[in-house]
Amino acid sequence: MAGGRTAGRGGSPTFHMLTAERWAAWRDGPSDALYVPDGYAADGFVHCTDGTEQMIATANRHYRADPRPFVVLELDLAAVGAPWRYDDSKRRYPHIYGPLRRACVRSVAPLLRAPDGGFTAIGAASVAGRDSDSVL
Repeated sequence: MAGGRTAGRGGSPTFHMLTAERWAAWRDGPSDALYVPDGYAADGFVHCTDGTEQMIATANRHYRADPRPFVVLELDLAAVGAPWRYDDSKRRYPHIYGPLRRACVRSVAPLLRAPDGGFTAIGAASVAGRDSDSVL
């Protein structure tokens, strides 16, 4: 397990992508609510991506055809509260082996799209728990 770091490889931010609807439900739920993505039971971990360019590439690779609005959570890996590690040799994709606590979410930002559905950028971030409504 890597530990004590607030950013991923080389100081790049660590992101987790989810639908805006799923973020709103978690954000508006009980303050102690934990989050796991839909695929957690099968995968056994929360998928994350280090770095803005890598996050955009990952979004396009896996979710380009999904028309729903998405957001990215910038995570503080030191505050996750669960073991995490890189399982890829290039150390770009940290996996978190437990549910996320809202305290580990540093900020939330929309994923911006082109008219053809491709993801193009991460929009302006809002500090989680304070200004998050502007994200949705």
